[in-house]
Amino acid sequence: MTTTARTPAPTGGTPTTRRGLNDHHGPWRRLQPFVAILAVVLVIAPPLWIAVVTAGKTQAEALNPDLTLPSRWQLWENVAAVWEQGRLPSAFLGSLLIMVPAVLAVLTLGSLASWVLARRSGRAVAVLYALAISGIVLPPAVVTIVLLLRQLGLAGTAIGMIGVYTGMYLSTVIFFVTGFVRTIPHELEEAARVDGASPVRVFGTIILPLLVPTIATATILICLYIWNDVFYAFFVVGGRLDTLPLNLFQVASAGLYLNNWHLIFTYVVLMSLPLLVVFIVAQRKIISGITSGAVK
Repeated sequence: MTTTARTPAPTGGTPTTRRGLNDHHGPWRRLQPFVAILAVVLVIAPPLWIAVVTAGKTQAEALNPDLTLPSRWQLWENVAAVWEQGRLPSAFLGSLLIMVPAVLAVLTLGSLASWVLARRSGRAVAVLYALAISGIVLPPAVVTIVLLLRQLGLAGTAIGMIGVYTGMYLSTVIFFVTGFVRTIPHELEEAARVDGASPVRVFGTIILPLLVPTIATATILICLYIWNDVFYAFFVVGGRLDTLPLNLFQVASAGLYLNNWHLIFTYVVLMSLPLLVVFIVAQRKIISGITSGAVK
């Protein structure tokens, strides 16, 4: 009896075929980064350019905001006018008074809750996690929030506004952090417990340092939401506490900046600078946090 050796079927194709496919997709692969950068520039650059050049124009030139350069830059004069007439320092302090405690509360509670949810299993935990992140897609009921704050005596106060933001953005932190905690080996925590570490010490010394990139991402997102929010702040603290967006809305509505688009855009540029600086400084941690936390 003779046997015939079977030649295994090619799995990856011949070298010539693979080389042809690589040659076919090679130019597009090299062009992809440039196409992506160009798309981002086309989306972001025009509104950013309009804001900057309008902030440097005179009132007459800024009546119809466009892409043209000002005939004479007067950015510093506009900044001085906004600083003196727009109550910018008090509004800046008001925004910090609300944003800093709210971000700290959201990060602390969200990180601890994410650690517990990531280290537990079962149907009840899955349902609890689904409820915890449901705030990402379910809009808050503004009327109910305002009525509840009135019942608690917190309407129009910074504490009430901090509580509202904490409840609104807790889901975002839980979503980001839980996915990352699940990738941390259990052995690290078990070794710390064997050495006698308490749960709080395990979280502070083992888990929290590993969460820095993800927490940086969540911090920037939440700061961006709170810093630019005018809708919820208008109903909760409107007229009692100044924030930057609320102050801009009030001075524009009162007629101080009526048809003064150069001052409005100057205010917008000044209001955006703090978060822009923070984003530029922390961009590496933000990108690594997105890829290692939410994607996983």
